[in-house]
Amino acid sequence: MYFETSVLQFTKMLRNMSNIIDKATAHAAAKKFDMEVLLNSRLAPDQFNFIRQIQILCDTAKRGAAQLTGKEAPVHEDKEKTLDEVKARIQSVINYLETLKESDFDKAATVKISQSRWEGQHLNGKEFMTEYMVPNFYFHLTTAYAILRHNGVDVGKKDYLGALPFKK
Repeated sequence: MYFETSVLQFTKMLRNMSNIIDKATAHAAAKKFDMEVLLNSRLAPDQFNFIRQIQILCDTAKRGAAQLTGKEAPVHEDKEKTLDEVKARIQSVINYLETLKESDFDKAATVKISQSRWEGQHLNGKEFMTEYMVPNFYFHLTTAYAILRHNGVDVGKKDYLGALPFKK
């Protein structure tokens, strides 16, 4: 469960977001506006913009996997301002996740995980993954998708879900 979600599923969804960004780029070019408009868009005035949604999405994937495995995650300084920088961050996280093996998650269920804003409290790995990591990842993924969709990018559920492993 831990490897399948933290590595396989998150990698797939990060790739899907990268493909969605490609569609956003084509949309901006077709409508003759700067992609920076989309990168800095948000759904509400008090909400993070698209770039920040992607940064948090990536951080959730890499840090979550690192916390579950005890491995070191790559550091990103949250300085992305361009499309290329955003896509490079996504690819960096995918590259990191692909270094992890299923056996790296052998003790994931029982590891104690805390964050500074949790004021000394912790969750075990199972709680962390099911109650925080996965919902937080999908919150920021969906919000980033919604920002682009709200701005007229022609994407739908198939773009969000990506290819499914259908069988005959």
